[in-house]
Amino acid sequence: MLPDGVRLIHIRHGQTDWNVVGRLQGQLDIPINAIGQGQANENGRRLRARLADEGVRPASLAYVSSPLGRSRETMGRIRSELALGGDWATDDRLREVAFGDWSGFTYDELRRNGQETLVKARKKDKWSFRPPGGETYAELAERVGEWLETIDRDTVAVTHGGVHRVLFGHLCGTPWHEVPSLPVPQDRVFIFTNETVESF
Repeated sequence: MLPDGVRLIHIRHGQTDWNVVGRLQGQLDIPINAIGQGQANENGRRLRARLADEGVRPASLAYVSSPLGRSRETMGRIRSELALGGDWATDDRLREVAFGDWSGFTYDELRRNGQETLVKARKKDKWSFRPPGGETYAELAERVGEWLETIDRDTVAVTHGGVHRVLFGHLCGTPWHEVPSLPVPQDRVFIFTNETVESF
């Protein structure tokens, strides 16, 4: 839960080439592509306009990202649009859900490699399924929940699709079994408070 009156402004990293083909990235460090760079820039402009409408100085907010490069580049581009330089915080708890031995593969490749049964098991229960050497969505939600407890003022966070999904469970009450299948657009800015979310 967030403190009363505190907002979490969340943005997913821009598109990568692996996003396009459905290749599982997990915690591998894959860069954003040209489209992703444009998405990051545009999200920065959207946020700049919103803050200007509210009379909020960008420098008054806290900024944090996943330490993975695709999130850091996205944050850097957003901060550039906000006329902010310098460094910002990163937090390991904001890394993407770990896919372990599945990292770098598409689901079709996994099926062809003899893992059809496991792929079906994940499709049936994404919340509790653990890829070989990876982690469950439940474990992801636990570490993101620990991070949420540290927020004490309006914060801009740039992370990943899995993190975005579990935020809905923590802050909006989305049933956990529905969380892993939520859409995760890369061209929107989301503002969470307790029990509400809006995007623009």
